[in-house]
Amino acid sequence: MMWLVIAAFVQAVHSHPAPPASASVLEVAKRPVPLRSGIGVAHDPVGTPSKEAQAFYDQGLAYLHSYVWLEAARSFHQALRADANLAVAHARLSVAYTELNAPAAAREALERATALAPRASAHDRRHVELEDLRSAAEAAPQDASKLAAYRGALDQALAAYPDDEELWLARGLAESNDPAERGQGSGAGSVRFYQKAIALAPGHFAAHHYLTHAYENSGRIDAALDEGAAFAKMAPNVPHARHMHGHNLRRVGRIGEAIAEFTAADTLSTEYFKTERIPVEYDWHYQHNLDLLGTSFQYIGQMANAEARLKASFAIQSTLLVQEFNKREWPAFLLARGRAREALDAATVMAGHRSPVVSAAGHVAAGEARLALGEFAAAADEANAALRLIRGVEGGGLVATPLQALQGAFLIRTGQKEKGRALLEEVARKVRAAPGPDAWTQALFTLESIARTAREAGEWDLAAWAAGQMLEHDPHYAGTQYALGLVAQHKGDTAGSRAAFALARKYWANADTDLAELKAIQ
Repeated sequence: MMWLVIAAFVQAVHSHPAPPASASVLEVAKRPVPLRSGIGVAHDPVGTPSKEAQAFYDQGLAYLHSYVWLEAARSFHQALRADANLAVAHARLSVAYTELNAPAAAREALERATALAPRASAHDRRHVELEDLRSAAEAAPQDASKLAAYRGALDQALAAYPDDEELWLARGLAESNDPAERGQGSGAGSVRFYQKAIALAPGHFAAHHYLTHAYENSGRIDAALDEGAAFAKMAPNVPHARHMHGHNLRRVGRIGEAIAEFTAADTLSTEYFKTERIPVEYDWHYQHNLDLLGTSFQYIGQMANAEARLKASFAIQSTLLVQEFNKREWPAFLLARGRAREALDAATVMAGHRSPVVSAAGHVAAGEARLALGEFAAAADEANAALRLIRGVEGGGLVATPLQALQGAFLIRTGQKEKGRALLEEVARKVRAAPGPDAWTQALFTLESIARTAREAGEWDLAAWAAGQMLEHDPHYAGTQYALGLVAQHKGDTAGSRAAFALARKYWANADTDLAELKAIQ
């Protein structure tokens, strides 16, 4: 059967796809909100005579810095109830609305800010102008001149207001080539700006948050762990703060502590939904945290706990492209547990998604399930369907590497060993090079899938290579030692297999008692 050639795509990780925010989301965004504690301290003196407006503005700013978009919007609305002419609050509200996928409301808020700016203080007027420039750059991401203009205006503002930590934070964010990026993609170039913000305002938590991302993306995990711990300590009631600390605890092998942080984030979110009567789908972070909690349980062999979280996440609807794309973790989990038919059912649900990118990811997952079921022609059809869907589509690059992995597995399983191995080795290089702790864990499970495919196809040289990649990537994962033990066992290396299996049992010490892998090595 002919296989369509996989094209190269540029990965897009930030998107606000249709449909836009519902009227009910906008209604919730305007609900009154009290002042809260434990969310981190942010303070930017703005031009208002109202202490109440200042307090709620600061609270909105804190929530913006922690990606709690809905509560940021509520706080800015509360500030505007106290001072309707606070232009900078309208400007910040536009950011919250953008992240809530409400572009019309965001434009209206920014237009209101611009209209009020001439009567605002010099400080506030400068921040409104900057937000206008940033929004223009975000609206035209391919126009580098707009981002350059925004950066230039920030540099001028810093010359005028060198003690304004919010400007230093904004300049760090602007180092990203994506003007819509809110800090998750910060790299080494952003670090000095965030460090300056900390020097100016040691009690302001936001720079610690952004430094966590910057160090993660730069591969400085120990530094990221320190900054994440500071963020969690300074904002203990913010789910994302606890979640970020869990990121890097998991990355350095402290998986039990990571699960505790992810669980704390889950508890905080669940209590918030109940108390504030907020539907779970309105909070992007809740679903993301469920995913990481589920894969963390999977990591330690607690498959029942993992299944409950990943299944719950799969059922939550999101307007975020990346979040919907990550639903592929559920069929991948089912496939890893030998439940190919269930994996196919879940993948078919994804394939029916309105987004061509998510639909394509569903077809890839369906192709993987069909390969496991021995339905090779159907697997090729699924891959070709995925490729047709993502050609020329924004965000299609998200599917490129999983699709390449499917093609490599197809070739391996159909006897085209050399071609298949070359593709899978390239996949391994790509996933291991991807920055960030989420990508690091996803890479580990991708390598494990390659090793499993190779064993099932009887390609033990490839299985050994993949197990070696797992060892380099994470020697403390029980699945790594299990893969190494199976390879050693196949080679007749009894001592090697015993040593690897002993480590696997050690790392699976808290696993489910009926874990199939443990039974296999008893």
